[in-house]
Parts: sequence; C-alpha cells; structure tokens
Amino acid sequence: MEKRIVFHIDFDYFYAQCEEIRNPKIKSKCVAVCIFSDRGGDSGAIATANYNARKFGVKSGIPIMLAKNKLKEQDAVFLPADFDYYSDMSSKAMEIIEKYADVFEYVGRDEAYLDVTQKTEMNIHNAEHLAQQLKNEIRNSLKLTCSIGISPNKLLSKIASDFKKPDGLTTVKPEQVEEFLSSLKIREIPGIGKKTEDVFTQMNIHTIEELRKIDVFDLNKMFGRKTGTYIFNSAKGIDGETVRPRPPTIQFSKIVTLKKNSKEFEFLRENVEELCVRLNKLAIENSKMYRSIGIQFVNEDLSSKTKSRMMKNPGNNLVEFKKIAFQLLEDALVEQEMLVRRIGVRISEFSDMEGQSDITSYF
Repeated sequence: MEKRIVFHIDFDYFYAQCEEIRNPKIKSKCVAVCIFSDRGGDSGAIATANYNARKFGVKSGIPIMLAKNKLKEQDAVFLPADFDYYSDMSSKAMEIIEKYADVFEYVGRDEAYLDVTQKTEMNIHNAEHLAQQLKNEIRNSLKLTCSIGISPNKLLSKIASDFKKPDGLTTVKPEQVEEFLSSLKIREIPGIGKKTEDVFTQMNIHTIEELRKIDVFDLNKMFGRKTGTYIFNSAKGIDGETVRPRPPTIQFSKIVTLKKNSKEFEFLRENVEELCVRLNKLAIENSKMYRSIGIQFVNEDLSSKTKSRMMKNPGNNLVEFKKIAFQLLEDALVEQEMLVRRIGVRISEFSDMEGQSDITSYF
C-alpha cells in the first residue's frame, strides 16, 4: 500500500465556539446551543455544548430540560442554533483548509480530511509544521480553534484528532500505531457504538489491545463479514480508504416538530407533503433542479433515521417529488418501532435551470 500522510481536522465544540466568537463575554460561562422544537417552552435537544458545560454532563442529544437541570447551579447560557451563521463560519474555515491540501475531502461543517503527502514530501516533521501553520491561520483569521490528527491513514488521523481536545495536535507515526491504539477504549474506533461495545464488555474486553486478540473469523461470526473485518483491521490501525476530493454538499432541507409523536403513515404523509411544497418552491426560486431526494426521522429518543433516492434525471416537478418522498416515507416506516418526533425532507445534487426546464414544473 502506498505510504501517505493524512490530516483529520475537527473543530472543537463548533456551534458553541462560533457563539463564543460572536459574543466573547459568554466564553467563561457554560454555553449550550439548542434546537428548540415547535412545541414551545424548553422542548427540544442540545446541539452541542462547550467544555465548561460538558463537565456537568451536558452533551449533544440530551433534552434541553435535562441540560438546564444539570446546570441550574451554574452560570449558563442556552442559545438557539443559528445554522446560517455556522455554515458561513464553516465555509470560511474550509477555504483556508483546502489551500493546505494535495487532496481535500469535506466531511461536514466541522471536519475534513487532507492528504498532504506531496506537500510535506512524506516527512512527518514537515507535516507537524504544516498542521501548526494551518491551526495558526484559522485562529488568526476566524478566532476558531481546531484539533488535528496526523497519521498514515484516515482512521488513525480521526482517532488522533480526538486525543488531545480542545486545540490539540497529535501525531501517530507508523512505528507508533500499536502503542498508540493499545490503551484506548474500544469506543474510540469510529463506528463502534454502545451496542457493539456492550457485546465486548460482556466478553470482558474493554481496550483495543484486548480486542486485537480476537480472531477475524470469530469477529465475522459475531458481526458479519463486513463489520467483523472492519473491527479486526481497525484494532490494528489498518485502513485502505484514501482521501477523496469531496467539496461541501449544497442542499436545501426543511424539518418540523410534529404536533404529536407518531409513526402513522397518513399523519406523517401530510407533514411530508407540506415540506415538499416548500422545498420545491425554494428550488424554483433559486433556479435549481435536483436529483437527490431524502427524508429524515428524528425519533422520540433523538436518534435519527434517513432514506434517500437519486432520480434518473434532474428536475423540479412537484408531483414527482411528492411521489418519491411518500415512497421513501413508506420504506422508512418498515420495522420502525419508535415514534417519530420530528420529520424532515431534503433535496440536493443540484443543477441550474436553463429556461423552462420542465413544462410541468410548478409549486
């Protein structure tokens, strides 16, 4: 396998950090950014929290009411999420980051992978210097801090970027891989969640070093070939996935909090239809056609589920849009056990309209 140097860049508590930059007076307080629901009051969930708030158990996904209870004795600030502002900050940061890469892969508003093999002449000291320059430019230009992991592959760099947060810089050289991973908890491997961790806990396996002792065939029996092989390779720091050019995805989306938690098709269909109308109108107003349509459930425990479909040709025909969205809704409800709390629809993979793209386009 060709030798590489890969960065994973991860912005620290991104939404809350953006709010601290906008209003520096709140930096010393416990800051929680909230997604308030349409039900009023403190109904909703925490999007992210700064490290001051995290010390008291406030983290993304927990209900706002619970977070307020945890911080009732503290000097705390609860702010509504401002995604337009966060997207703007992210775009500015990504413009800076991309300049430092041979290959730039956008992952989300607050993270990206960079292949810097050529820029650093495959020299780890050059890589550390480049990463520090990048951190300095982002801090000087935008006042944002980020954590960077440097290693031979994406998997290790992602784990390393989380190692010394906030404002961290962690390098894992090829000869350090085994030592670096050994003491880490199994959950540090990206993609391993609580359910998988619980399986290993029952086997009295807690660290990556202990995980390495399990045979790949046993892992395949437990989790299936694809997941088993992934866990086996990850425990050894092996990852063959290259950094691939991926610019930020532009999409239009709308999400609503339902008047009641439900998994009843007709009730959800009415909400989806209304969102389709609003999004199709937005696409036409922006002279866009779209190829990808998706729907999202936010369940009553705040976990989420998505379904999407790519159309053969771009369009903005509302009838076709609704037909696909309703089919996605039907598919998503198969084996849906929990009630749905919020429902969203999105469109992406845009192309520009040239004149009248579709005689049946309307809203």
